[in-house]
Amino acid sequence: MNRRTVLGLALYGTSFGTFQPLLAAVPSDGASRHAALERELAAIAADPACTLASLSVLAICAGKVVYEGQFGRRRIGNGAGPDLPANRDTLYRIASVSKMVTTLGLMRLAEEHQLDLDADVARYLGFSLRNPHFPERAITLRHLLTHTSSLRDDAGYSFPAGTALRAFVTPEARLYGNGAMWATKAGPSDYFTYCNLGWGVIGTLMERVGGERFDRLMARLLLQPLGLQAGYNPSALAPAALDNLATLYRKRTLDTEVWDAAGHWIAQVDDYHDKPPPPAIERYVIGENATPFSPTGGLRISARDLGTLMLMLMNGGRHDGRQILEPTTLARMFARQWTADGAGANGDTMNGFFNAWGLGNAQFPDQPGRRLVEGGFDAVGHLGDAYGLRSVFAADLKRRNGMIVLTGGSSSDPGVQQGTYSALARYEERILTSMFRHAIAG
Repeated sequence: MNRRTVLGLALYGTSFGTFQPLLAAVPSDGASRHAALERELAAIAADPACTLASLSVLAICAGKVVYEGQFGRRRIGNGAGPDLPANRDTLYRIASVSKMVTTLGLMRLAEEHQLDLDADVARYLGFSLRNPHFPERAITLRHLLTHTSSLRDDAGYSFPAGTALRAFVTPEARLYGNGAMWATKAGPSDYFTYCNLGWGVIGTLMERVGGERFDRLMARLLLQPLGLQAGYNPSALAPAALDNLATLYRKRTLDTEVWDAAGHWIAQVDDYHDKPPPPAIERYVIGENATPFSPTGGLRISARDLGTLMLMLMNGGRHDGRQILEPTTLARMFARQWTADGAGANGDTMNGFFNAWGLGNAQFPDQPGRRLVEGGFDAVGHLGDAYGLRSVFAADLKRRNGMIVLTGGSSSDPGVQQGTYSALARYEERILTSMFRHAIAG
């Protein structure tokens, strides 16, 4: 989430910035009901002020999928190769929405009594994890899940295989440096600061407890029981799923902030059209460092499969006749743990992105400045932002309404096109409000 550290077929024309719908999306409950939504989403995706490389959305109303739509291209040839359209099964690297999915896997381990959310994580990690400025205070999974552990991202949060996480976070260890990964003025439980590194710790801990490599562990705990074509390791995806994986784009150079809305789309990540993903990681030691699989942001999954996961949550943890997670576990996970005090004394909201938090999930109460749509939608879930993608997973679990949005990149910097009623980009607000009005409230 680098900004905070968020069905049918349509094709862009061969000239850059031109959007030409080829086939109308087909809503799940009939083509006529959501014609207005179809037109609005197509217009948002094609808006020359901030054109989207691709867009995939899904809406659930009263526990049923009522709309799916895809626009744009999962792969852009820029004149040198074929363009491939996004479709209902296109997978995206969903960025920090992955944190919520990782948490669901963790909660399965908790259900199996393999870990205690309020125990010192040293019990599971095999080494002491203490803020050297507050050495007397233990760090727990609850602290990590609520971004109150006192860990910080300032020194990085992803490390190559063969690098032990303990060598990075332990004072005087080989990679510790100046200790920028620790807060100096706030100890565990004192202050909310969004932290990707915490999920590297969580994934590593899960490996130690579960005895499997993180990507395989998550497949066993959650992805396979739900029947999802998804994973944290692109090299392990089935050939058809890998072929349908969206490349993420921006009209921005890879390592700078230079945007050119009139220029070519530049691939940022998951560009496998002429070469496969790297093979299975070598020199990998289970329980040493799970960050190569990015528990914090590396899940590849489609909007449709995220919809399956959302319906499982709405159905009290049940899917296809099987209890994946107990209702009491989900109630525990989505119970409010932290709320911004409005003055900045108990946490950093990152200019309004983070206002309330559960265990591994963001919360969006229907209140001014905290809501995702212009009224009437009280949600839990997560946002994502990385490599041009922005993602939204938002569910009203009580009313069983929800929305999923995956965008494959933008032509202009969305950070300078702020929304009018939230901290989201304006195009995100427009997509969510349009979906809510036409597919849920309407």
